[in-house]
Amino acid sequence: MRVLVADDQELFRSGFAMILAANEDITVVGEAADGAQAIDKAVELGPDLVLMDIRMPGVDGVAATAEICRRTSAKVLVLTMYDVDAYVYDALRAGASGFLLKDVRRDDLIRAVRLVVAGESMLAPTVTRRLIQDVLSRGTPRPELRRQVDKLTGREIDTLRQLARGLSNVEIAAALVVSEHTVKSHVSNLLTKLGLRDRAQAVVFAYESGLVTAGSP
Repeated sequence: MRVLVADDQELFRSGFAMILAANEDITVVGEAADGAQAIDKAVELGPDLVLMDIRMPGVDGVAATAEICRRTSAKVLVLTMYDVDAYVYDALRAGASGFLLKDVRRDDLIRAVRLVVAGESMLAPTVTRRLIQDVLSRGTPRPELRRQVDKLTGREIDTLRQLARGLSNVEIAAALVVSEHTVKSHVSNLLTKLGLRDRAQAVVFAYESGLVTAGSP
Protein backbone atom coordinates (compact mmCIF):
# COMPACT_ATOMS: atom_id res chain seq x y z
CA MET A 1 0.00 0.00 0.00
CA ARG A 2 1.41 3.36 -1.07
CA VAL A 3 0.57 6.24 1.28
CA LEU A 4 1.07 10.01 1.06
CA VAL A 5 0.96 11.93 4.36
CA ALA A 6 -0.30 15.54 4.26
CA ASP A 7 -0.17 17.72 7.38
CA ASP A 8 1.07 21.26 7.93
CA GLN A 9 2.50 20.33 11.34
CA GLU A 10 5.85 18.60 10.85
CA LEU A 11 5.65 16.70 14.13
CA PHE A 12 2.34 15.07 13.21
CA ARG A 13 3.41 14.52 9.60
CA SER A 14 6.69 12.81 10.42
CA GLY A 15 5.12 10.87 13.29
CA PHE A 16 2.36 9.40 11.16
CA ALA A 17 4.83 8.64 8.37
CA MET A 18 7.13 6.83 10.79
CA ILE A 19 4.31 4.75 12.25
CA LEU A 20 3.04 3.70 8.83
CA ALA A 21 6.48 3.04 7.32
CA ALA A 22 7.24 0.55 10.12
CA ASN A 23 4.76 -1.89 8.52
CA GLU A 24 5.96 -4.20 5.76
CA ASP A 25 2.79 -3.81 3.71
CA ILE A 26 2.80 0.02 3.79
CA THR A 27 5.17 2.33 1.91
CA VAL A 28 5.14 6.06 2.61
CA VAL A 29 5.82 7.50 -0.85
CA GLY A 30 5.92 11.15 0.21
CA GLU A 31 4.90 13.94 2.58
CA ALA A 32 3.11 17.24 1.94
CA ALA A 33 3.01 20.34 4.13
CA ASP A 34 -0.21 21.80 2.70
CA GLY A 35 -3.12 21.04 0.41
CA ALA A 36 -1.47 22.34 -2.75
CA GLN A 37 1.54 20.07 -2.22
CA ALA A 38 -0.78 17.16 -1.45
CA ILE A 39 -2.55 17.59 -4.79
CA ASP A 40 0.70 17.85 -6.76
CA LYS A 41 2.30 14.86 -5.05
CA ALA A 42 -0.84 12.73 -5.30
CA VAL A 43 -0.91 13.31 -9.06
CA GLU A 44 2.86 12.75 -9.37
CA LEU A 45 3.30 9.76 -7.06
CA GLY A 46 0.01 7.90 -7.49
CA PRO A 47 -0.53 6.73 -3.90
CA ASP A 48 -3.27 4.30 -2.95
CA LEU A 49 -4.21 6.53 -0.02
CA VAL A 50 -3.66 10.09 1.16
CA LEU A 51 -3.68 10.67 4.92
CA MET A 52 -5.02 14.23 4.88
CA ASP A 53 -5.05 16.84 7.64
CA ILE A 54 -8.36 18.68 7.27
CA ARG A 55 -7.14 22.08 8.53
CA MET A 56 -4.18 23.48 6.62
CA PRO A 57 -3.25 26.98 5.41
CA GLY A 58 -3.86 27.97 1.81
CA VAL A 59 -5.57 25.01 0.14
CA ASP A 60 -7.24 23.19 3.02
CA GLY A 61 -7.92 19.48 3.35
CA VAL A 62 -11.45 19.69 1.97
CA ALA A 63 -10.42 21.43 -1.25
CA ALA A 64 -7.39 19.16 -1.62
CA THR A 65 -9.55 16.07 -1.10
CA ALA A 66 -11.99 17.14 -3.82
CA GLU A 67 -9.18 17.77 -6.29
CA ILE A 68 -7.33 14.54 -5.51
CA CYS A 69 -10.51 12.49 -5.86
CA ARG A 70 -11.25 14.23 -9.16
CA ARG A 71 -7.78 13.74 -10.63
CA THR A 72 -6.62 10.42 -9.17
CA SER A 73 -7.92 7.07 -7.92
CA ALA A 74 -6.39 7.58 -4.47
CA LYS A 75 -8.54 7.13 -1.39
CA VAL A 76 -8.44 9.94 1.18
CA LEU A 77 -8.49 9.42 4.95
CA VAL A 78 -8.92 12.76 6.72
CA LEU A 79 -7.51 13.77 10.10
CA THR A 80 -8.61 16.41 12.57
CA MET A 81 -8.10 17.39 16.19
CA TYR A 82 -11.83 17.44 17.00
CA ASP A 83 -14.67 14.98 16.47
CA VAL A 84 -17.10 17.88 15.97
CA ASP A 85 -15.07 19.52 13.22
CA ALA A 86 -17.39 21.55 11.00
CA TYR A 87 -15.46 20.40 7.93
CA VAL A 88 -16.09 16.67 8.38
CA TYR A 89 -19.28 16.62 6.33
CA ASP A 90 -17.70 18.71 3.56
CA ALA A 91 -14.68 16.40 3.43
CA LEU A 92 -16.90 13.34 3.05
CA ARG A 93 -18.90 15.04 0.31
CA ALA A 94 -15.64 15.95 -1.39
CA GLY A 95 -14.78 12.26 -1.62
CA ALA A 96 -13.03 11.31 1.61
CA SER A 97 -13.39 7.65 2.54
CA GLY A 98 -12.99 8.05 6.25
CA PHE A 99 -12.20 10.20 9.25
CA LEU A 100 -9.83 9.87 12.19
CA LEU A 101 -8.96 12.00 15.19
CA LYS A 102 -5.30 12.97 15.50
CA ASP A 103 -5.08 11.25 18.89
CA VAL A 104 -5.82 7.92 17.19
CA ARG A 105 -3.98 4.91 18.62
CA ARG A 106 -1.13 3.50 16.52
CA ASP A 107 -2.89 0.18 15.83
CA ASP A 108 -6.14 1.91 14.93
CA LEU A 109 -4.35 4.19 12.45
CA ILE A 110 -2.74 1.24 10.69
CA ARG A 111 -6.03 -0.68 10.68
CA ALA A 112 -7.86 2.34 9.23
CA VAL A 113 -5.36 2.70 6.40
CA ARG A 114 -5.66 -0.96 5.49
CA LEU A 115 -9.47 -0.90 5.63
CA VAL A 116 -9.82 2.20 3.46
CA VAL A 117 -7.35 0.93 0.84
CA ALA A 118 -9.36 -2.32 0.79
CA GLY A 119 -12.53 -0.37 -0.02
CA GLU A 120 -14.09 -0.03 3.42
CA SER A 121 -15.03 3.27 5.06
CA MET A 122 -13.79 4.51 8.40
CA LEU A 123 -16.57 6.36 10.20
CA ALA A 124 -16.64 6.31 13.97
CA PRO A 125 -20.09 6.52 15.64
CA THR A 126 -19.39 10.11 16.74
CA VAL A 127 -18.68 11.03 13.13
CA THR A 128 -21.85 9.34 11.90
CA ARG A 129 -23.89 11.33 14.43
CA ARG A 130 -22.18 14.53 13.33
CA LEU A 131 -22.92 13.68 9.70
CA ILE A 132 -26.62 13.23 10.49
CA GLN A 133 -26.73 16.55 12.31
CA ASP A 134 -25.04 18.35 9.44
CA VAL A 135 -27.36 16.83 6.83
CA LEU A 136 -30.40 17.82 8.87
CA SER A 137 -29.11 21.36 9.37
CA ARG A 138 -28.67 21.83 5.63
CA GLY A 139 -32.32 21.44 4.79
CA THR A 140 -34.64 18.89 3.21
CA PRO A 141 -33.48 15.82 1.25
CA ARG A 142 -32.55 16.28 -2.39
CA PRO A 143 -35.37 14.81 -4.56
CA GLU A 144 -33.07 14.11 -7.51
CA LEU A 145 -31.09 11.75 -5.28
CA ARG A 146 -34.21 10.01 -4.01
CA ARG A 147 -35.14 9.19 -7.61
CA GLN A 148 -31.84 7.34 -7.96
CA VAL A 149 -32.92 4.96 -5.21
CA ASP A 150 -35.36 3.46 -7.74
CA LYS A 151 -32.33 1.91 -9.49
CA LEU A 152 -31.76 -0.37 -6.50
CA THR A 153 -33.33 -3.70 -5.65
CA GLY A 154 -35.11 -4.12 -2.34
CA ARG A 155 -32.17 -6.01 -0.85
CA GLU A 156 -29.72 -3.35 -2.03
CA ILE A 157 -31.85 -0.69 -0.32
CA ASP A 158 -31.83 -2.75 2.89
CA THR A 159 -28.05 -3.00 2.63
CA LEU A 160 -27.70 0.75 2.06
CA ARG A 161 -29.78 1.47 5.16
CA GLN A 162 -27.49 -0.75 7.23
CA LEU A 163 -24.41 0.92 5.72
CA ALA A 164 -25.79 4.28 6.83
CA ARG A 165 -25.87 2.98 10.40
CA GLY A 166 -22.12 2.43 10.14
CA LEU A 167 -22.30 -1.38 10.19
CA SER A 168 -19.54 -3.61 8.81
CA ASN A 169 -20.20 -6.34 6.23
CA VAL A 170 -20.25 -8.96 8.97
CA GLU A 171 -22.78 -6.96 11.00
CA ILE A 172 -24.95 -6.30 7.93
CA ALA A 173 -24.92 -10.01 7.09
CA ALA A 174 -26.16 -10.82 10.59
CA ALA A 175 -28.84 -8.11 10.47
CA LEU A 176 -30.18 -9.21 7.08
CA VAL A 177 -29.61 -12.95 7.68
CA VAL A 178 -27.49 -13.42 4.56
CA SER A 179 -23.87 -14.38 3.90
CA GLU A 180 -21.02 -11.88 4.03
CA HIS A 181 -20.33 -12.64 0.36
CA THR A 182 -23.90 -11.63 -0.50
CA VAL A 183 -23.47 -8.36 1.39
CA LYS A 184 -20.27 -7.61 -0.52
CA SER A 185 -22.13 -8.18 -3.79
CA HIS A 186 -24.98 -5.88 -2.75
CA VAL A 187 -22.53 -3.15 -1.69
CA SER A 188 -20.61 -3.40 -4.95
CA ASN A 189 -23.82 -3.30 -7.00
CA LEU A 190 -25.34 -0.32 -5.20
CA LEU A 191 -22.12 1.68 -5.46
CA THR A 192 -21.99 1.02 -9.19
CA LYS A 193 -25.65 1.86 -9.77
CA LEU A 194 -25.45 5.09 -7.81
CA GLY A 195 -22.06 6.11 -9.20
CA LEU A 196 -20.45 6.31 -5.75
CA ARG A 197 -16.77 5.90 -4.92
CA ASP A 198 -17.07 3.92 -1.71
CA ARG A 199 -19.04 3.16 1.45
CA ALA A 200 -18.47 6.59 2.98
CA GLN A 201 -20.12 8.19 -0.04
CA ALA A 202 -22.99 5.70 0.30
CA VAL A 203 -23.59 6.92 3.87
CA VAL A 204 -23.74 10.53 2.69
CA PHE A 205 -26.11 9.54 -0.15
CA ALA A 206 -28.42 7.64 2.21
CA TYR A 207 -28.99 10.72 4.36
CA GLU A 208 -29.01 13.32 1.58
CA SER A 209 -31.55 11.32 -0.42
CA GLY A 210 -33.85 10.99 2.59
CA LEU A 211 -33.69 7.19 2.45
CA VAL A 212 -32.43 7.26 6.02
CA THR A 213 -33.37 9.90 8.58
CA ALA A 214 -32.30 10.65 12.12
CA GLY A 215 -33.75 8.02 14.44
CA SER A 216 -34.27 5.45 11.69
CA PRO A 217 -34.00 1.87 12.97
